[in-house]
Amino acid sequence: MLRAGLVGLPSSGKTTLFQLLTSAREAPRSHGKTEANVGVSRVADDRLDRLAALFQPKKFTPATVEFADMAAGRGDAKSLLDVVAYRNADALLHVVRTFDDPALPHPKGSLDARRDAQTIEEEFILADLGVVERRLERLDKDLKKTPSAELKKEHELLVQGRAVLDEGRALRTLGLSVEDARRLRGFQFLSAKPLLLVINLDEAHAGDAERAADAHGLTAWVASSGAAAVGVCAKIELEIAQLDRADAAAFMADLGLRESGLDRVIRAAYGLLGYMSFFTVGEDECRAWSIPLNTPAPRAAGAIHSDIERGFIRAEVVPCDTLLSRGSLAACRDHGELRLEGKEYIVMDGDVINFRHAT
Repeated sequence: MLRAGLVGLPSSGKTTLFQLLTSAREAPRSHGKTEANVGVSRVADDRLDRLAALFQPKKFTPATVEFADMAAGRGDAKSLLDVVAYRNADALLHVVRTFDDPALPHPKGSLDARRDAQTIEEEFILADLGVVERRLERLDKDLKKTPSAELKKEHELLVQGRAVLDEGRALRTLGLSVEDARRLRGFQFLSAKPLLLVINLDEAHAGDAERAADAHGLTAWVASSGAAAVGVCAKIELEIAQLDRADAAAFMADLGLRESGLDRVIRAAYGLLGYMSFFTVGEDECRAWSIPLNTPAPRAAGAIHSDIERGFIRAEVVPCDTLLSRGSLAACRDHGELRLEGKEYIVMDGDVINFRHAT
């Protein structure tokens, strides 16, 4: 399951967005600084809906995303380092305020989306710099006592990271190899996590979600920081989410919105992280599973259960659209479209898979 942490300045609409994303009817209660409100959202996927209509399963399980939200006034980077939900987050969603509300003054006295984006980014950088400095001090001592190739490589990476942080740039801009990124993963650097700016729009501009970054001067900042951006008017979309389906569709059409704010945010997060979905189907359950792009079949099997990955033998694979067109797995098999794939197979978005494995 994809995990994302919400961050933002006070009065940015972060809690409203959390309610929208997690279908919470009421604002979550505040906890201590070492806790966060956590909620889960279902990922809409019409392919899974159509597969369920075809198989009529006893159970229907869409992919999910877990969102964590710090209590108001505790979204600073120092606090985030103490919260497990943020350390384990796959991505951070920074809610940037662009709406005007005289009853809810901006903490900095004016609206400036680029300034606010940079403010939180600098907190991430300072927090990570402290972690890097402490680890380098320890490594210097360890290398004198018991030098090793792995410790030297880690030291080189951290020195490189410190230079980038000293320049005021996030670690996500380093462009590390998969191997080097794995070496640093245990530190859970905040500025190394993928960042999605959620531009919280004014009600008058709720329909301008697709050009929000350009409209608020954030396009260049997003590109230079290695982030991504998506627009949403959390207040209006929360109201829409509480309507019945027909009224919600009509309201969205009036605003010129082609999809809900929830779907836009999740789609943007999937794109940012390079995630996709494959499906397992049958009379008992139809289910979507979220995995990174370029995942080999055994590792995809591990998303279901580690025992299936360990005992992996083969994967029976058919594209979702092919299955839906043929109407059954038997028909796909008869037409030679249900393939047997081995350990080297890279799972594709929309694959329907049955894993053969040793017990």
